[in-house]
Amino acid sequence: MKTVAIIQGRMSSRRLPGKILEDIAGSPLLAHVIRRTKAADRFDEVIVATSADSSDDRVQDFCKMENVPCFRGSLNDVLDRYYQAAKSSGADRIVRLTADCPLLDPVVIRMVIDALDEHYDYVSNALHRTYPKGLDTEAFSLQTLARVWEQARLPSEREHVTPFIYKNPTLFRIKEITQQTDRSTLRWTVDEQRDLDFVRAVYKELGDGVFHQEEILSLLKAHPEIQKLNEGIDPNEGYRQSLEEDAAFLPPAQL
Repeated sequence: MKTVAIIQGRMSSRRLPGKILEDIAGSPLLAHVIRRTKAADRFDEVIVATSADSSDDRVQDFCKMENVPCFRGSLNDVLDRYYQAAKSSGADRIVRLTADCPLLDPVVIRMVIDALDEHYDYVSNALHRTYPKGLDTEAFSLQTLARVWEQARLPSEREHVTPFIYKNPTLFRIKEITQQTDRSTLRWTVDEQRDLDFVRAVYKELGDGVFHQEEILSLLKAHPEIQKLNEGIDPNEGYRQSLEEDAAFLPPAQL
């Protein structure tokens, strides 16, 4: 059974264009994501899925330089990009990660993958969030992805890949991964310049190795000024914009 990590990313971010190749501790942001994904040591292959738009030629060039497979597909229909990337790789199981999360924790990734072994259709640590935003990990079978690809219609479902699953819990066997301490208010992803400033500050203090959630928490306890760098950013702005596109896509009675 082939397990593939697919990391989605593009240069044309709405809020911080080019963020996935921004420098952090001497390496592009995407390089840190790939390194942390591989450190989970659960994958037969790690793939970057970007768009076929010319703006993402630099992503392909980076992947070639790093000897990482790069699949190119739809710019806006990210669900189709994922499905085609998964099929082309021969994946049986897919772990969905995003290229704007340079603090991904390999321990969390392993937990999500191992839970999928319990014969669930979909496993995530981001449904009822207890982990910091930026450690988001989702896993599902190719069969699950194919069902979603066939049935999802709304723009938000096509752009964000998995909403159709958790909006239809009676259709899928879903497993949530949570932790005892709720750290959902912490923000460790990169959507805006302040997020990038935060991540750079973390790497400056902890070095460019694969450190984990607990080490970051200890750092923030000792240096609360770092955590304040990106406080107050709306965590749902991107998804809310997609829901607004849904409103234009369907008559109000069908929303």
